[in-house]
Amino acid sequence: MSTRPILTWPDARLTEACADVGAVTADVQILAADMLKTMYAAPGRGLAGPQIGVMQRIFVMDTGWKEGAPDPLVCIDPQIEILDQTPATHSEGCLSIPGVSAEVMRPSSVRLFYTGLDGVRQSRDLIGFDAVCAQHEYDHLDGVLTFDRIDAEARAALLAEYEAIAT
Repeated sequence: MSTRPILTWPDARLTEACADVGAVTADVQILAADMLKTMYAAPGRGLAGPQIGVMQRIFVMDTGWKEGAPDPLVCIDPQIEILDQTPATHSEGCLSIPGVSAEVMRPSSVRLFYTGLDGVRQSRDLIGFDAVCAQHEYDHLDGVLTFDRIDAEARAALLAEYEAIAT
């Protein structure tokens, strides 16, 4: 396992849609292990393939590890079904836009379909922060960033804050 460099805005790869992974091979298993190691080292709660320059539909997440309740999840070729359209607003940070966060509205519960490292298609119903994290990482696979989920005024403020930190 190795820690991989995390791409940061404005790297163009962060705005590109990803290709399906397909079969779960030994290389995919190594990639997933590297992604988890990179996410924990960052330290983050989720990481998607394009954030490390891998343009494939894979993300990892572990929303409870910082509180001592680790539950790592590897999602290969995921799909999301919205279960509850009721919006919830959460403060979201992103490892590819370090140092800033934004208030983002998202559906409060989703069903996540994914292939696991065992090659078996699975589903998991997520609510609250788990649902937010999955939707955030899923967005990365379609080239969607936090910037794209907020209004123009908030986006301008977020970009200005990030540029001030990044320079």
